[in-house]
Amino acid sequence: MSHEKTALKTTYFSIISNALLAIIKWIAGYFGNSYALIADAIESTTDIFSSTLVLLGIKYSSKPADKNHPYGHGRIEPLVTFVVVGFLIISSMIIAHQAIINIQTPHELPKSYTLIILAGIIIWKETSYRLVVKKSKETKSSSLKADAWHHRSDAITSVAAFIGISIALIMGKGFESADDWAALFASAFILYNCYLIFRPALGEIMDEHTHDEVEANIRKISKEIEGVLDTEKCFIRKAGMKYHVDLHITVNKNISVKEGHNISHKLKDLIQIKMPEISNILIHVEPDN
Repeated sequence: MSHEKTALKTTYFSIISNALLAIIKWIAGYFGNSYALIADAIESTTDIFSSTLVLLGIKYSSKPADKNHPYGHGRIEPLVTFVVVGFLIISSMIIAHQAIINIQTPHELPKSYTLIILAGIIIWKETSYRLVVKKSKETKSSSLKADAWHHRSDAITSVAAFIGISIALIMGKGFESADDWAALFASAFILYNCYLIFRPALGEIMDEHTHDEVEANIRKISKEIEGVLDTEKCFIRKAGMKYHVDLHITVNKNISVKEGHNISHKLKDLIQIKMPEISNILIHVEPDN
């Protein structure tokens, strides 16, 4: 299965998962008098929209190169990631604002059955995180990685809600706001996750070199082609789930231009066979000294 198809299937899973959990959280939070659970529901609702954006971004990024986009459309992925981060920031602000209001307002203790619901949600969201982050590594997708962190942040906000509700139920009257303090803590953690998601996407937009493993593989494969004496510069840029490479190789200075050209083409073909994630590779031939 191609990286694009894997990423799309994983994103559909995220959308369906978030939709079902949002419904469960809204109902349980409303009838169970738990704002921490409602805060969780708010995040899951925004996750539906952000996962839909990721889906659209992956579909657009997989479009082939054209006259106006000779390097393809992969750069839409980090841009989508920025929008996803924006959704997370907005949801964390809403949660924090409402939590502060609730802390100052007397209300009933949450219902004990909300703990059972939260326990199930925590297990499911952590499992979802592990599945999606595994697929993001397979496909090299930054927006899929952001989607995975949505699941992880959701799991941790659910843990905070579980702790807050437990304290409120154990300590009883006077500790009703423990649930709301948990929601406030969750909003702070969501903001921290925003940075963790935003930073790699920014590096991708700025062509930051973070591809040591890819570079090492390219240099290793280059040694397999007869006529390649050494590799020099190797510049790598990431666009969505694909890489674009500029590579300088050294060949015998006494061979013909045609022979040097053939060597570079053999190397290009071998690299793209062994590393299908590389969309385009430009090889510059240098004579040895």
